[in-house]
Amino acid sequence: MTDAYSLEVNAKDMPALTAAAPRIAPASIVSIPYLPGQDNDTRLAAARAVHKLGFDAMPHLSARRVTSLTELDLFIKRATIEAGVEHCLIVAGDPPSPMGPFPDSLSLIETGIFERSGIKVIGVSGHPEGHPVMDPAHRWDALEKKCHSIAMRGMTPLIVTQFSFDADSVLTWLKALRERGLDHPVRIGVPGPAGIAVLMRYAALCGVSACTSIWSKYGFSMGKLLGTAGPDLFVDRLAAGLTEAHGKVNLHFFPFGGIAQSAGWIEQYRSRRGKTAP
Repeated sequence: MTDAYSLEVNAKDMPALTAAAPRIAPASIVSIPYLPGQDNDTRLAAARAVHKLGFDAMPHLSARRVTSLTELDLFIKRATIEAGVEHCLIVAGDPPSPMGPFPDSLSLIETGIFERSGIKVIGVSGHPEGHPVMDPAHRWDALEKKCHSIAMRGMTPLIVTQFSFDADSVLTWLKALRERGLDHPVRIGVPGPAGIAVLMRYAALCGVSACTSIWSKYGFSMGKLLGTAGPDLFVDRLAAGLTEAHGKVNLHFFPFGGIAQSAGWIEQYRSRRGKTAP
């Protein structure tokens, strides 16, 4: 975890990213989520802004929201040409039925568009705390197939997890991942510092399990909802538990409390722990 971290930044938050840019390491990966209500032009404009700031944009693609092969091809070509994009993150997406010909992430990967357009890294989702609709066997099978297809096409698989509040669950999942022979780089989702009520709301919206015992391990109690919590205990526990057997692991921040707040927390953590990066 001593290498560069990455950040997830909504397209509408580019002004905040610009303001915080001097505090963020050059060439950091900035992922741009695929959110309803934001069209491709909006996401491409965000990717261009990220590139102009000296960071590597990683736009997300929601398979079930892509309406055609032509739309996919045009978006990827524009992203690579206009914003120097070399990373993409692919998810199935929320719609229960696809809006076009792509029912899942694997179907996007298998088009061949990514490698032909010069994409070098494809991110796929990891779920240390489970998946709302897939059982463990199907979840592992899907992850293995996606990573295999990406690697066979000459690109690098990158596994990016949902944010978590339980470092022990993450360590257990990482161990299982490596035991299955999936030795690809992993970025562990971490909530940036934010108000406790805000963190609880995002956890509920995203289906992240957070019972009272996990909240306590993370560093706050259900009886104190007005304060702010950072991921100090989570990152400390994760760092303490990682070994060489866990492979290449970095952090991926979800700046729920603001980009500047997350950048400030990272600076303070580095200074306090004497590390080059969390």
